[in-house]
Amino acid sequence: MKNTLIKTCIGSAVAAACLVSVPASAMDILARVISSTPVVQQVAVPRQVCSHEAVVVQAPRSGAGALMGAIAGGAAGNAIGNGGGRAAATMIGLVGGAMLGDRIEGPNNQLQNVQRCSTQTFYENRASYFNVVYEYQGTQYSAQMPSDPGLHVRLNVTPVGAIEAGPQPFQSSPQSSFPPVQVQPQPVYVQPQPVYVQPVMMAPVYEPAYYAPRPYYAPYYPPIGLSLNFGYSRGFGGGHRGHWR
Repeated sequence: MKNTLIKTCIGSAVAAACLVSVPASAMDILARVISSTPVVQQVAVPRQVCSHEAVVVQAPRSGAGALMGAIAGGAAGNAIGNGGGRAAATMIGLVGGAMLGDRIEGPNNQLQNVQRCSTQTFYENRASYFNVVYEYQGTQYSAQMPSDPGLHVRLNVTPVGAIEAGPQPFQSSPQSSFPPVQVQPQPVYVQPQPVYVQPVMMAPVYEPAYYAPRPYYAPYYPPIGLSLNFGYSRGFGGGHRGHWR
């Protein structure tokens, strides 16, 4: 009886110690989604477009015309020639008949449907992500999600005082299922602003003018002769002296 009680106490202590050592895990709860708005972007989607066209194709010749022409030409040459010239006439008839028969047969043209394909770019509006507004314990929160979560969004809540778990192995982030978005750049037009330049009025600059002095010419008076009929005359002015007449 005593041994059984001791074993029971030891087992209870070990169980309690195990419960204390086990770390508390996070809880997953559901929050109500209030709104989920898709953000739409224009993406470029390459597509292969094929069409059928009727093309004239030249079929290979059968060679029957050349064969029949060679036979007929050889027979005609053999009938014309005599002796040694018969072989030459036969050879000429074979070659000429083959050429004539091939020309008479002519090309055999046929219409054939040919498929031609090309890659063209089409633009579509697709949802890039969703702006989600949800409510948790009376408070609203917002987040961006790659897809529409529906009526509820799952939250990961860790209790206060929980023991942190050890380092977890690295996991690559999940790849989005959306194709790569090719956004077509929109052209930007810049309107040039007119530039007004205030005209500058320049005052005229006059340079001083210098004029050469003009020469002064005294008036010239001719000499006046005075005669009083006294037999003596004397002129005023130039070099004539008085003399008696």
